[in-house]
Amino acid sequence: MSEEGDTFWVSMAEKFFGFMLTIIGAFFLYFTATSTAALGVFSGFLGFLSIVLLAVGVFLLLVRTPE
Repeated sequence: MSEEGDTFWVSMAEKFFGFMLTIIGAFFLYFTATSTAALGVFSGFLGFLSIVLLAVGVFLLLVRTPE
């Protein structure tokens, strides 16, 4: 395959995984925020992990691959 075709698929995979991580992080953050009483002491930790997933997903969506 050519080098241009490889960069296209790498870029598409990066955007896809960024989109998926953003959605998963948002769901985790929503469910953590709405069920803090049930989670107890783990709500802060799970909220932090949700924010990290959300940030990584947004980063993957915004970053540009070198051409």
